[in-house]
Amino acid sequence: MPADDRLIVALDVPDALAGVKLAETLGDSVRFYKIGLGMLTGGGLALANELKDEHGKRIFLDMKLFDIGATVEAAVRGLSRFDLDFLTVHGDPHVVRAAKEGAGGSATKILAVTILTSLDRGDLDAALIRPGDVADLVVERAARALDAGADGVIASPQEAALIRALPQAEGRLIVTPGVRPAGADRGDQKRVTTPAEAIAAGADHVVVGRPVWQAPDPLAAARAIVAELNSPQAARPNRG
Repeated sequence: MPADDRLIVALDVPDALAGVKLAETLGDSVRFYKIGLGMLTGGGLALANELKDEHGKRIFLDMKLFDIGATVEAAVRGLSRFDLDFLTVHGDPHVVRAAKEGAGGSATKILAVTILTSLDRGDLDAALIRPGDVADLVVERAARALDAGADGVIASPQEAALIRALPQAEGRLIVTPGVRPAGADRGDQKRVTTPAEAIAAGADHVVVGRPVWQAPDPLAAARAIVAELNSPQAARPNRG
């Protein structure tokens, strides 16, 4: 089964060697990988280079950058030299604007994090985030990030349809972590759906980690997700 770039496999494995081994196991069935903050000290940037240059893979570097504008701009300028496909920053408008400046004319797309898919209203209360329904806050943050120039947003699949309906979302990307195949363990994710439901709701890409790399047969797990992405259940309502 050929790769489907709508599936991004999260390489949340211990180090770069394990990342390369998993990519080799998945072979041509997966072409898009996410490398997160946890991998940074385990050779994450070297892994990104190797997968991109030697294996022809696409790379989503999930750093969730947040700092003053000048620092974010400098960090993104440096990271964009790695020829990344996607890079995440927090969705605060000043961060998004600085990241877009740093990306300059590179091909790196800046994706804005709305509210982490591992958080619910109780977590937001503990963090002193203003009252309101989580979905409403996600949509408002998405709109502001897109207005600030983000190429897309990171959001739970439960909010994908609401974001896709925004005027600002026209031609922008929606990437959804918190995706679990039916029957899979939710782990630390609280706002989840299946891959097909996420795509049907308007997501462009789904990010799946543990259900692939913890599976007894990671290749079979990845192929099953690709098959689901191409099933009738993944068709968006406006496509008939």
